[in-house]
Amino acid sequence: MCGIGGLFLKDSSLAPELGGHLARMLGVLSDRGPDSAGFAVYAPPEAGMTRITLRASGPDAFDGLADAIERLSGVTVSVTPRATHAVVKCPAGSEAAVRAALATLPAIAVVGEGACMELYKEVGLPGDVAARFGLPGMAGSHGIGHTRMATESAVTTAGAHPFSTGPDQCLVHNGSLSNHNSIRRQLIREGQSFATENDSEVAAGYLTWRMAQGASLGQALEAALADLDGFFTFVVGTANGFGVLRDPIACKPAVMAETDRYVAFGSEYRALVDLPGIADAHVFEPEPAKVYFWEAAH
Repeated sequence: MCGIGGLFLKDSSLAPELGGHLARMLGVLSDRGPDSAGFAVYAPPEAGMTRITLRASGPDAFDGLADAIERLSGVTVSVTPRATHAVVKCPAGSEAAVRAALATLPAIAVVGEGACMELYKEVGLPGDVAARFGLPGMAGSHGIGHTRMATESAVTTAGAHPFSTGPDQCLVHNGSLSNHNSIRRQLIREGQSFATENDSEVAAGYLTWRMAQGASLGQALEAALADLDGFFTFVVGTANGFGVLRDPIACKPAVMAETDRYVAFGSEYRALVDLPGIADAHVFEPEPAKVYFWEAAH
């Protein structure tokens, strides 16, 4: 069982409150998944810069990392640790060199990359995970999050959501895919690689593949209805977009709320009750096999 949530801000004046709202949503959803939690926050890009989010066993692993990256790649970077994760900022276009340098450091793993996205995940109670990474103080335009009760696999940081397989793209998933192994093999033939056996990472990879072919997020989600079997609810983030999709049976719970200031998604309505203006929001259950997609420019 999982809990998923997301918040997309139409009103930029709410940006400083994004992390606080998302943290409260994840805390409420703890009953649906107390074993691990994760979230991605999208903030306006810094001109000419890319963010690479890393994870390791602890903050000591990042001591001297900026110097090591510069020595190995020739690229000057900044490193900002947050508990077991850190964000490396490097000049756009230098990502391949920086990642090649990071690949020589086996104690460090890349969890996400993009001009706008930072991604954090860890085992533990969702409220504790949010506090550990400072989510309540994070600002941005939109964010998605996930809480997980592991029923079929070990509780690990690598197995926590969100999963990111492309720049500024990530996915959280409630449900189970029945054909993820065949899709995984297909995507590996297309040049993708995967860090876990999780079916949700395959779903993220599928959307990345579709978007690399020129599809928008909305079009990629439409294609997923034909190609992905099983039961699922996806909440997906990109640099400018926020999408929601339920499978044609829609057996997993989902509720949305929309006002002129935001769009919110939660596995349960109670995750949304503290949002501003919720009493006047249009609250509805997203329809099966219908793509919901919002987009805004930074």
